Amino acid sequence: MKTELVLDALKRRFPNEPEYHQAVEEVLMTIEDEYNKHPEFDKANLIERLCIPDRMFSFRVTWTDDKGNVQTNMAYRFQHNCAIGPYKGGMRFHASVCPSILKFLAFEQTFKNALTTLPMGGAKGGSDFNPKGKSNAEIMRFCQALMLELWKYIGPETDVPAGDIGVGGREVAYMFGMYKKLAREHTGTFTGKGLEFGGSLIRPEATGYGNIYFLMNMLSTKGIKNLKGQVIAISGSGNVATYTAEKALQLGGKVITMSDSNGYIYDPDGITREKLDYIFELKNVYRGRIKEYAEKYGCKYVEGARPWGEKCTIALPSATQNEINGDDAKMLLANGCIAVSEGANMPSTPEAVKAFLDAKILYAPGKAANAGGVSVSGLEMTQNSMKIAWSKEEVDEKLKSIMANIHEQCVRYGTQKDGYVNYVKGANTAGFMKVAKAMMAQGIL
Repeated sequence: MKTELVLDALKRRFPNEPEYHQAVEEVLMTIEDEYNKHPEFDKANLIERLCIPDRMFSFRVTWTDDKGNVQTNMAYRFQHNCAIGPYKGGMRFHASVCPSILKFLAFEQTFKNALTTLPMGGAKGGSDFNPKGKSNAEIMRFCQALMLELWKYIGPETDVPAGDIGVGGREVAYMFGMYKKLAREHTGTFTGKGLEFGGSLIRPEATGYGNIYFLMNMLSTKGIKNLKGQVIAISGSGNVATYTAEKALQLGGKVITMSDSNGYIYDPDGITREKLDYIFELKNVYRGRIKEYAEKYGCKYVEGARPWGEKCTIALPSATQNEINGDDAKMLLANGCIAVSEGANMPSTPEAVKAFLDAKILYAPGKAANAGGVSVSGLEMTQNSMKIAWSKEEVDEKLKSIMANIHEQCVRYGTQKDGYVNYVKGANTAGFMKVAKAMMAQGIL
């Protein structure tokens, strides 16, 4: 395989999809050596089959707002690969949703799910519907309208959606309720459900907690056993960011930043447990903006910017893709950052990734570090299939074990001759080899 030739062919076939091209290039550049050790892969044209989704659905969603006006949105589901299990991946509701973004997310999800060791393929979906500013009734009507089309393509052994940006427990519940009515079955077709109807304990916390568990596995290779004395910059203020902050505080870290799409706060005294509770309430109950934290606690708020210029020892990007560029990475390194662990999907640009790897700091890509969310989704699927419910402690221990196993796989495939662990190469290669072997075993499909 020659990466440049594969990329050129994909760009000609799927133009104007920069996020998808970026995700594919990052994976192919790191697995090329391992791929070329297996001539049988090339003979079966495996790399092209792995890069192109199995199925891509797009459809119109028409719904009525509270004023009686008819609104129209686009929705999509990308079922990327099911070699190791049913399609699995979240639904995103955000104005930026488009085929390129969902295609990259489904591609990344395939390898992330493979790393968890659970039997899950990769998928992603969503809509350009923006739930912000919408009433509960409007969100319900939209979710129900979307399911009138989507329900035909999903199921507990086919494709199991979950939440993502703009899709929390409320939206999952509305979609599941409509699916249940249309399919006339109560099965584990969605994850992230309420505890009252098949959800798993610590599912909301899982991505953030898992990111910290992976971070601690990385830090332990340097003899660091807790987060005492560590100054931590976090972006975002949704589920991933807030639960990342919660676990970081529990382990003794000092969290100094959080953000939303309008700007970021910098609290030099640290975000305490009491202050974090306010952020939870602000975002989840009042749907407020992070600026209100700065107004309440008298700290700095920077509008229209990201927090990577603030001095920290650990950076945990937990907002969205490409939020750390090359200049941001250089500032983080200049300010003494020793570790970056990604809670979001592909939050670092290629230039930023190169800077982190060249500096040989601890750098965990999202497909490894943020796999905790889909891991607990997989555990929710297991509980639904077995008609049982595990305790919070049981799920948490399983999550810790899964994140430790992912770290072990990254070390196995990513350790360089000089001893530095390239977690990007390790994660990509480990995930790729599992999916590739499954595809080869199942024949040309």
